[in-house]
Amino acid sequence: MELEDTFGDIVRKAASGLKLSVEALASASNVDVARAADFIADRAQPSEDEARQLARTLHLDPGKLADIGLRRWQPAPMRPDDRFGHQINTPHPSNGYFLILKEQRLAAFVDPGGNSTNIVSTFQRSPARLAYFLVTHKHHDHIDALPDVRAAFPDARVAVHRADLSALGDQGRGALVVADGDSIPFGDGQIRVVHTPGHTDGSVCFIYQSSIFTGDTLFAGSVGGIFGDRFGYEDLLGSASSKVFSLPDDTVVLPGHGPPSTIAEERAHNPFF
Repeated sequence: MELEDTFGDIVRKAASGLKLSVEALASASNVDVARAADFIADRAQPSEDEARQLARTLHLDPGKLADIGLRRWQPAPMRPDDRFGHQINTPHPSNGYFLILKEQRLAAFVDPGGNSTNIVSTFQRSPARLAYFLVTHKHHDHIDALPDVRAAFPDARVAVHRADLSALGDQGRGALVVADGDSIPFGDGQIRVVHTPGHTDGSVCFIYQSSIFTGDTLFAGSVGGIFGDRFGYEDLLGSASSKVFSLPDDTVVLPGHGPPSTIAEERAHNPFF
């Protein structure tokens, strides 16, 4: 899978977070304004110097941003964990994840977006009991399969943060409302919850053993856009730094869009950190 965010996406998100216009960004970076506009629109590839100059203005890591701008980095392929399955939700692409404990016959699904057919048929064939739909945040491309999957599995509970609950409408009835630091019982272990507001006010990440489902808080090489009402850019960066990057280096990052990564890869290559 390609990185979710291009060089232009990263520059745009950082400039928006710092409330810099294209003109202000170009002037502060000593980059031609037309070139800066072309970068944001992905109409041009930057030089090494241009990428580094923009990064310094945007408080990003210059070397990491240059590596992405010049396409020198992609997360290393990794062997899938046999407890996890992945699907690209359609028609609005996002990552959905199956979490199935075969021996304990217990399952969860992270971010039921798009077409429900594969989700429903997979769990109907599986001997595992579907216990939870884990919702990282309220956006349509991560939850629009909820009506169909809840109809098929009415005993499965929706886990969602209170700040995003109202967006689920009727599908939020009987939800397991989670908060920062909560633990959800799952088999002989637990799924931990960390609140990482910014993309939405109720954005959360779910941690299971050595993997973290980050939704649109953290992508390989980038972060999500800012759509919160109460929380913003600095909140997203701060919560990701303190709650996600505090995990061990070998923790697998399973994002809401784009390829998987690890905490070690993100420390080394994500320009926002």
